[in-house]
Amino acid sequence: MAITFTSLLLWVVRIVNDFEVQGNSLERLLAYIKIEHEKPATEEGNPPAYWPASGDLQVEGLCVRYSEDGPKVLHDILFHIKSGERVGIVGRTSSGKSSLTLSLLICIPTQGSVKYNGLDTAELNLDSLRSSITIIPQVPELLSGSLQANLDPFGQYNDVELNYALCAAGLFALQDKMDEGRITLDSTISTGGTNLSVGQRQIFALTRAIVRKSKILILDEVTSAIDYKTNSIIQNSLRQELRGDVSLITVAHRLQTIMDADKIMVLNAGRIVEFDSPKELLEIEDGKLRALVEESGD
Repeated sequence: MAITFTSLLLWVVRIVNDFEVQGNSLERLLAYIKIEHEKPATEEGNPPAYWPASGDLQVEGLCVRYSEDGPKVLHDILFHIKSGERVGIVGRTSSGKSSLTLSLLICIPTQGSVKYNGLDTAELNLDSLRSSITIIPQVPELLSGSLQANLDPFGQYNDVELNYALCAAGLFALQDKMDEGRITLDSTISTGGTNLSVGQRQIFALTRAIVRKSKILILDEVTSAIDYKTNSIIQNSLRQELRGDVSLITVAHRLQTIMDADKIMVLNAGRIVEFDSPKELLEIEDGKLRALVEESGD
């Protein structure tokens, strides 16, 4: 009886411990319920069916914080990107480049006016705004499953459109048609895309952008971790496929990738210090862009 009681006691302790561990999930759910949420979708926040018809972006007096009571990381940002313009954003570390891209998607608290194709983004439903802007981060995330499921998770496009987008993004330029391990729509993608190179993940992210036909495409340091050949293919795809009324905003890591842009924005300590064509900025004797170019050694 003593041995049986000891065994039962150990079993009770194990059950209680397991219940405590499982309770962590419930505690996490309660924490998510109590935290401040993003504004819910409303009928008034739905944009017109034609929106967005162009990539026109007008920003006035934009101030950004990472918390409601935190310090400002962007101060009185003012600029206008016309539809179809290619704009490069440069600056030193912590100048506010990534913060600016997050503020366009309202991922952090913002103040000021941001008008996308004539509509104030603060009045739009967040799902409508974010589904109309495509951002390609430094390391795109992929889900486990087929490549087709990653490119078109809601089944909105056919195989012809997806294959065309893959070709336009430059995937087939990286692999031989006779290669046994060549990637197709049926190829299996592991969790996080760990069975792919960073360059291939960037190409798949660009493919998503081509398929979605967004009027604003944001590239956040996409060339910082890929080789020269893949970078050349991606840059060529951007120039060939994303033309017309698609506005391209590039947060630059390699200055040579944005020197043919229509305009370059130079940020410093959360403020715009220069915003003009590359030719005009390089002619400024003590200019910020000119200093960055001279330091780069290219």
